[in-house]
Amino acid sequence: MDSRPVYAATAGHGVGDVAAFFTPGSPSFTDFVTATAPHLLPGRFPEGMAVGSPQAAALGAPHGTTIVALVCSEGVVIAGDRRATSGNVIAQRDIEKVFVTDSYSAVGIAGSAGIALEMVRLFSVDLEHYEKTEGVPLSLDGKANKLAGMIRQNLGAALQGFVVVPLFVGYDTDATDPAKAGRIVTYDPTGGRYGEWEGYHAVGSGATFAKSSMKKLHNTADDLRTTIRTAIEALYDAADDDTATGGPDTVRHIYPVVVSITGAEGAVRRADEEIAGIAAEVLAARAEKPGG
Repeated sequence: MDSRPVYAATAGHGVGDVAAFFTPGSPSFTDFVTATAPHLLPGRFPEGMAVGSPQAAALGAPHGTTIVALVCSEGVVIAGDRRATSGNVIAQRDIEKVFVTDSYSAVGIAGSAGIALEMVRLFSVDLEHYEKTEGVPLSLDGKANKLAGMIRQNLGAALQGFVVVPLFVGYDTDATDPAKAGRIVTYDPTGGRYGEWEGYHAVGSGATFAKSSMKKLHNTADDLRTTIRTAIEALYDAADDDTATGGPDTVRHIYPVVVSITGAEGAVRRADEEIAGIAAEVLAARAEKPGG
């Protein structure tokens, strides 16, 4: 294989000697970047801008909220609103915070949007890199642990206010009971990993209101469509009480991003038309009963 095109494609990003691409080592792409170009990792600032510097503090980096996840009879659902804020200002109305990371997993992000987006992209590449080098996909527990390690690497930035708290969901293809294959994993800013056995969870500034909604509405025995509606109801309730969370925007046609993960379909981002239809049902019901 001629290595020159590979080197040319990465040289502009500060990746070291081309020989590094062919050196045997860990199947982790993150480990490779750490060894060859650590400044490209999420949470690393450009040369001359330290994490605690006035320049970094003055960035006004947008923050994203709110993400909800629910286990259902067919697998698991994760959904996020579309608003990003910078202080008391809406920085973006249609940001995407939920991403499919491989065939059976997805991640929702809350916190510093820029660092979180880079972390999710690196995580997705890492999962693909592992599968290509090892010939098999990483186990669900392995994926969850991999993401925990990446969050831990961001601890220095988190201590300065650039916190990233992802919500990880996946379908465990090795589970003996398909009804328990959908799983939710949560983290703290230090990389601590926790499972949510209640069958639902939320992160972000609107998490308290979203969890209160899901506590009353959610049942792990519900089918996929009912669970998607519950997720949208929870985001609506979060937006009703939290200014940093955006509700369905029928004027601009901006609706929550929803990803379902089942044994039959794998990870699928639901079509905007489908979510718009369910959101319309929720809004019509709230018009009749605003309190839910």
